[in-house]
Amino acid sequence: MRLTRYTDYAMRVLLYLGRTPAELASIAGIARAYGISQNHLMKVVNDLVNAGYLESVRGRNGGIRLARPPEEINVGALIRHTEDDFDLVGCGSCLIAPACGLTSVLDEALMAFLSVLDSYSLADVLSRRGDFGYLLHISNASSRSSAAVENQASQGGIL
Repeated sequence: MRLTRYTDYAMRVLLYLGRTPAELASIAGIARAYGISQNHLMKVVNDLVNAGYLESVRGRNGGIRLARPPEEINVGALIRHTEDDFDLVGCGSCLIAPACGLTSVLDEALMAFLSVLDSYSLADVLSRRGDFGYLLHISNASSRSSAAVENQASQGGIL
């Protein structure tokens, strides 16, 4: 099964914010850290805010952060939210679909895939390999201050 770029970006945002769950970060900072499109990320973040995964704080020192603790964010639920189509094969146009045993096998495989994802929270994923901030060239202190600087700059405050 291949997940979409949309889901990939959603997981990246949650992982980034999950490093320091209570702190605000900017979309621009996340996009820059990962080297991905800020425009695409804005759409993903807006969806995650509307779905209750993220909280958006407006204003000069605003930004985004997790709306709930990482332990309460289920990876399987997030994947179900961000993915539109779980069909592994387009059986609808196949002549033998009504009598084919492969359809039920693929359905079972999909359920097993989602079951594994359901058994993990964002906190579980974050704790599996250690801190990855150095790979994104961020530290806990710098992510805090860079979000404030970026927000001030976007509001015409500095730079």
